Amino acid sequence: MSLVVVGSIALDSIETPKGKIENSLGGSAIYASLAASYFGPAYVVGVVGEDFPEEAIRLLKEHNINLEGLETKMGKTFRWKGVYNNWNQAETLKTELNVFADFSPSLPDSYRKCNSLLLANIHPELQGKVLKQMKSYRWVACDTMNYWINLCPEELTKVIHKVDILFINEDEIRQYTGIDNIFKAARMILKSKVQVVVVKRGEYGSVAILPDDLFFSPAYPLEEIFDPTGAGDSFAGAFMSYLASQSSLDKNTIHSAIRYGTVLAAKCVSDFGVRGLIHQDFSDLQKMVNQLESWT
Repeated sequence: MSLVVVGSIALDSIETPKGKIENSLGGSAIYASLAASYFGPAYVVGVVGEDFPEEAIRLLKEHNINLEGLETKMGKTFRWKGVYNNWNQAETLKTELNVFADFSPSLPDSYRKCNSLLLANIHPELQGKVLKQMKSYRWVACDTMNYWINLCPEELTKVIHKVDILFINEDEIRQYTGIDNIFKAARMILKSKVQVVVVKRGEYGSVAILPDDLFFSPAYPLEEIFDPTGAGDSFAGAFMSYLASQSSLDKNTIHSAIRYGTVLAAKCVSDFGVRGLIHQDFSDLQKMVNQLESWT
């Protein structure tokens, strides 16, 4: 029951129609590991600068997130600034890679025996480096984005051919495969080692595509959304952490993992930055999952 999460760690400045925040804790590894922490221990691999806030370290430790794989280097932490003029896509205003520019992930020995691995949204070359360092794992998943599909499709394909689960959105799966129909595109990917393709559909929820099953889940209905940043990472983190406690990838297990991922994604977007993922009552999360199950 242990999940290694490798990804970016950032300080984000975000503006949405609901308001804005400055220098907020963010990055794919942070959103994913906070969501994962509700189902079991998460082991983070990432890099930060000397300016990374001490209160952020305390928060991660309070969530039982292992930080042995967190490197602190001279310089500044990765920073991203973006604005949502609508809820579907952020416009990047500024990116400062800083210490993340030279990130070369190295897994502590204690991480190498964890049973599950989430390669969150980072360069496929870095994802591949981590895969080589894991001694054994039950499940491994990767997330990606259109930028990597455009920049390095061959490297991305090498990673995808080594994972059990792929997280990808509707536009990305069409872009990656060159196939308009997402179900046909997923069937093509399932011809590799991949056993489950999870297609993220934003406000419309998600669909898990297996060789012998399709499972549609709506997004959890919210009256207000404040900040969609990190929703996909939160979904993947909760999904994989739940899966780390399971012994098979049967369809019922995948259905449950989808529901937990959906609920944590909803919590994420219900506030700015990571606020919606902090110190949640698990019984409340379970009630939301039970509601989703009754609807699907």
